[in-house]
Amino acid sequence: MTRYLRLYLHFLRFSFSRAMEFRFDFTFRIFMDAIWYAVNLAFFAVLYRHTALLGGWNFDQVLVFAASVFLMDAIYMTVFSNNLWWLPTFVNRGDLDYYLVRPVSTLFFLSVRDFAANSFVNLLMAVAILAWALASYPGPLGAASLALYLGMLAAGAFLHYVLAILFIIPVFWMHSGGGVREIYWSLSALGMRPHRIYTGWMRRALMSILPLAFIVSVPVTVLFEGASWGLLLHSAAVLLGATGFMTWLWRRGLRAYASASS
Repeated sequence: MTRYLRLYLHFLRFSFSRAMEFRFDFTFRIFMDAIWYAVNLAFFAVLYRHTALLGGWNFDQVLVFAASVFLMDAIYMTVFSNNLWWLPTFVNRGDLDYYLVRPVSTLFFLSVRDFAANSFVNLLMAVAILAWALASYPGPLGAASLALYLGMLAAGAFLHYVLAILFIIPVFWMHSGGGVREIYWSLSALGMRPHRIYTGWMRRALMSILPLAFIVSVPVTVLFEGASWGLLLHSAAVLLGATGFMTWLWRRGLRAYASASS
């Protein structure tokens, strides 16, 4: 574990050093995400001019939900996005060989080696927006519910990564990961809305088959309404099941991989 932590610290130092060499890109990404945050907040503000509740939540509750979405997106863009973007290219060009011979987990190295320092400022911005939304919430928020909410958000960030990589692993057989990856990003938009606005099979799918609801919507529900043992066990089963399936599929993909030397 110490070796992995030391390695990750090297990744961080290199990423910040490289980001400072391209200061225009660094600044532009901050501006781009700030606009995205503003547009989404404006979207909900306009929506609540025409309704008092959305999925059973009032405007103050949806502000916390939107800020949580910003945080999840910022974590993914900062920690994982650049790495997963290049994974199909490494597989197709045979560059994966370079990572397979490393004396650490290949999946770890490929997933976190490139820390997007230019998105780190946006992560701090998302944290600030969430802190403001929680501080502005007019109702009481218990310490236990808040701690459980934050823990489930951390699990949701990892689940977001797991689901994203599940849609990239097929590149081992298809040799083109772009189309499948775009399918995930199209579907992931469903998780950027409260899951209770969906009904029937759609809500069941978001809670089990493609569990996008557990990334943000379920943790926010727990914050406002508390959690039952059934919901907590369901959340744990979804996370463990998705992680186990991703690990199994990754190993199958490596067996199907045709290296540059073969």
